[in-house]
Amino acid sequence: MFPIHDDTERIHGRPYLNYGLIAVNTIIFIYEVIATGYFSDEVATNALLHRYGAIPNQVLSGNIPSIFTSMFLHGGPAHLVGNMIFLFVFGDNIEDRFGRIKYLIIYLMWGAVAAFAHSLVAVYAGGGEIPAIGASGAISGVLGAYLVLFPRAKIYTIVFAFFITTIRIPAIAFIPFWFIMQVVLGLFGPVSSVAYTAHIGGFLAGAATGYLWKIPIFQRPPASALKPKWNVAKNRPRPDIAELGINTPPEIIEGPDFYEIIAEIRGITAASEIKTDYDPNTKIFRIYSPNPNSNEVDVKLPDDATDAIINNIHYLNGIVRIRLRKRI
Repeated sequence: MFPIHDDTERIHGRPYLNYGLIAVNTIIFIYEVIATGYFSDEVATNALLHRYGAIPNQVLSGNIPSIFTSMFLHGGPAHLVGNMIFLFVFGDNIEDRFGRIKYLIIYLMWGAVAAFAHSLVAVYAGGGEIPAIGASGAISGVLGAYLVLFPRAKIYTIVFAFFITTIRIPAIAFIPFWFIMQVVLGLFGPVSSVAYTAHIGGFLAGAATGYLWKIPIFQRPPASALKPKWNVAKNRPRPDIAELGINTPPEIIEGPDFYEIIAEIRGITAASEIKTDYDPNTKIFRIYSPNPNSNEVDVKLPDDATDAIINNIHYLNGIVRIRLRKRI
């Protein structure tokens, strides 16, 4: 199985940091190829790996810089492409949820946890002098966080059997299956060409981060920043927004003949459950649901908006997109 896409929508635009991580890994790999003659020069290859790779004995002795340099090295095209596809598919939504700066810091942290986990096991198993390289430890953290934050997402996956086809697999099935494979393979080969223990350590760190992120004090942005735009209805009981894990204010995209509202609505399962009201005097567009377990969102339309004619409503994985037609 090989993931190629997911159905979780972003609400903060393009994931430029995630694209940047992919670009940096690719550029450094090109440098590796040039410096080692496409890994044909054994002396140059060994020198590169021992200088920038994470050697377990040295990691446990305090060689911290090697942890971060090793995260951007790869041992071949398949190693690079496999890691970057997983980062491309899952990393954009983690950046969208955490924000660029936090995502970068946490990504590096996941890689560090993965390196220490691998180093502990490698030294115990007698592989303390073998350099470890690759972004897979940090990317495993991305998978762990994704599972916690987007368990209902569907992963478009290429399946190779007697034929090749594409199927949609729920994240709550795809990612645990991947993790179980890492555990099984790690038990059979604690010291091998693949650092399965790094995958396990990074994944657990990512899952723990995902759960911590659901605690209101860690969420993005602070709750006080949401008050001007994001209000809970006062005329009927509603759950607290923080309890629902909602941490993103709604956004409005203006086009030549439309407004598009993007907001988080929890506690519903389909677009048919979404209701709206519009007050032309205050320009407030209210999004709500009869379901008492859902939240409400008040969105202030631009002052030049004259009405709110709905073209369509789309809902997926907690994100609602409402397209309003402008009157020209």
